[in-house]
Amino acid sequence: MNQNLALLALCQGLFLTNNVVFIAINGLVGLQLAPQGWMATLPVMGYVVGGALSTALVARSQALWGRKASFQAGLLVALLSALLCAWAAVGRQFWLLCAATVVAGYYNANAQLYRFAAVELAPPQARERAVSLVLAGGLIGAVAGPYLARVTRTLFAVPFAGAYLALVGVALLSMACMAGIRFPAAAQPSSAHKGAAAAAPAPGRSVAELLREPAFAVAVLGAALGYGVMNLLMAATPLAMQVCGFSFDDAAQVLQWHVIGMFAPGFFTGRLIERWGAVRIMAVGVLLNLACVGVALAGLELRHFGVALFLLGVGWNFLFTGSTTLAVRAYRPEEKDRAQAAINFFVFATMAVTSFSSGALVTTQGWVLLNYGSLAPIALVALGLLWLAARQRMLAKQ
Repeated sequence: MNQNLALLALCQGLFLTNNVVFIAINGLVGLQLAPQGWMATLPVMGYVVGGALSTALVARSQALWGRKASFQAGLLVALLSALLCAWAAVGRQFWLLCAATVVAGYYNANAQLYRFAAVELAPPQARERAVSLVLAGGLIGAVAGPYLARVTRTLFAVPFAGAYLALVGVALLSMACMAGIRFPAAAQPSSAHKGAAAAAPAPGRSVAELLREPAFAVAVLGAALGYGVMNLLMAATPLAMQVCGFSFDDAAQVLQWHVIGMFAPGFFTGRLIERWGAVRIMAVGVLLNLACVGVALAGLELRHFGVALFLLGVGWNFLFTGSTTLAVRAYRPEEKDRAQAAINFFVFATMAVTSFSSGALVTTQGWVLLNYGSLAPIALVALGLLWLAARQRMLAKQ
């Protein structure tokens, strides 16, 4: 850990503060304003749809402006979109709220690259730990997010308008942290290749070619479906708990333990990956997801929601950190922006589907069916990991 990584971890924590507040309140505000109950999680969906739509734009801005300027632009969008959300809540304008969360998706797509930027701020032998430690910064969001949502919920006459305005302050603080980070200059071609590079820069492989690389394909599968399952169950939890008679404070506490589960393992996941390999750690993440579903189906008491969401968080951490390190080893430096944008696009597209599905399923079919439905993507990730592990063993014998 160095000063640059520490500041980037703080930015990650503030990003998760923003996300936790959005997750905690967007579905509930949506439920108050939506014309139909099944539309309640459309503002949650808007956040990830905006992220999916922004991936290409973010990749281009990263290539043109560099890490710091692009990240600061994302934070400016976070500030403006939080103001727009507050205006929508005060004016009781559901579709404006949805539009504001779509705009906020640009920040979401931008900040998802913090973990890849961590690799550039550490020596090659420590990149797994760098990714893991920056993700561990999300613990700030685990504490600050639910607390912020609780204390600002009734700050004004309009419920949750204060929470949106509080996110303006979160964005400003993150801007200050980002200003202190010194990112390395983009890698220059070696002297032996400078002439050829000046004439025709190597474009690297296309996204289609990258997806034919087994390790990259499984990294995308693990990141997208791991995030999708987590989002499917997490976005529905506040609504499911409200139906079961629990208070908003109870739901905020469950989300807090969920986010602790997501990011507390970051202090050691990198070392586990260094010792056991990304594929094995991702497999443990799959098993933890299965354990989450088992606990969720065992009952509807507060402890069932809490334990299930905690296990879901730890499972996500193992899958997502493992997928990131697996992907970093699968693409070349000149393919960085394209590969990272592709991963984030698949993540956001999957999250968009699960955000909408979670609200529709939990309000029409119930919490139990929602959990059974999550078994299909979990099984698909397991099959992908088994295939990659078998392929790696076969290549090792040759």
